[in-house]
Amino acid sequence: MTDTAPTTALTTQVYRVWIKATPERIWAAITDPEWNKRYAYQAPSYFELTKGGSFHATATKEMKDYAAANGFELPETILDGEVLECEPPRRLVQTWRMLMDPRTAAEPFTTLTYEIEDAKMQAGVCKLTITHELAGAPETAAMVAGTEDEGAGGGWAWILSDLKTLLETGKNFAA
Repeated sequence: MTDTAPTTALTTQVYRVWIKATPERIWAAITDPEWNKRYAYQAPSYFELTKGGSFHATATKEMKDYAAANGFELPETILDGEVLECEPPRRLVQTWRMLMDPRTAAEPFTTLTYEIEDAKMQAGVCKLTITHELAGAPETAAMVAGTEDEGAGGGWAWILSDLKTLLETGKNFAA
């Protein structure tokens, strides 16, 4: 028998993008709310960049308006977690939980790792790798995989593409 289950439930998802930017600029774009509110879902994310520090992202007005127009309530904090490792500007490991949907909020925390490396093939380019460990969190796995057809958005691939666009052009997809 052939298994035809969707791949969105994979317990480990890995995403990579090469960005023409320094490790410091990429790090800032990930960890500084003045940067991270400028791409992807534009929800500012706040980090206490020390082992045991907190992480959370807050809903934007547009997100709240969309939720209200579609008959559901959105919490103020839409993501939360804890910093497990912090090695600026190269590595960040954190727990991560999506609170904006009751199905994902009921799942356990997942583990998200950001790694920023100098690209070997070209000076001035860095490779950003995101590894998301999603054991026991199939709803979250589907969301971060980018199942647009199921209303989940573009997931990590879309977020990284918009981050790359912003850092290289100064404009995000919405501009």
